[in-house]
Formats: sequence, C-alpha cells, structure tokens
Amino acid sequence: MSLQQSDIRTIAKLARLAVKEDELAQYQQALGSILGLVEQMQAVQTDTVAPLAHPLDIHARLRPDVVTETDQRAKFQQIAPETENGFYLVPRVIE
Repeated sequence: MSLQQSDIRTIAKLARLAVKEDELAQYQQALGSILGLVEQMQAVQTDTVAPLAHPLDIHARLRPDVVTETDQRAKFQQIAPETENGFYLVPRVIE
C-alpha cells in the first residue's frame, strides 16, 4: 500500500504526534513497509487452520491440590489489634 505524505500528516495528527516536515519521508517509508507486511500476511490462506490459544502445543501442568503450609491462624491473630470468633475486626469505613 502506498502512503502519501498527506496521509502521514493525518495519521500523526490523529495519534497526537509531532512530526517534522523533514521526517515525513522516513515515516512514509516505514509505515509503507509495515502495511506491505500486513498485506502479505492477509494473502496467506488460513481457512483450514484451526485457531490456537498458544503458538506452542503445550498444556498447563497442574499440581495436586494438597495443603503445603501449616495453619497459623492463631499465631497471626495473637498479634492482630482486634479479633472475634476467628475473624479480624477492622474499623468501619463505609457508613
């Protein structure tokens, strides 16, 4: 796809970027090559390719659901300012 310098100015304005006049040709070439790559990718036939959640064929390793730490509730509640029936009491913040 061919971009004109007026297109670059419009894109820069929409993106709220300050582009100097002497940089327009450089941006024109860079954006043109990016759009060319996008056109190449759109030309590839992907109708028979199933969508992937991940590019590699891997699965998440699941660990067994077992308790690995000891219950330390009593220890932690001893240093808490206020507790009641195993719960932490906090000041009311919403009236």
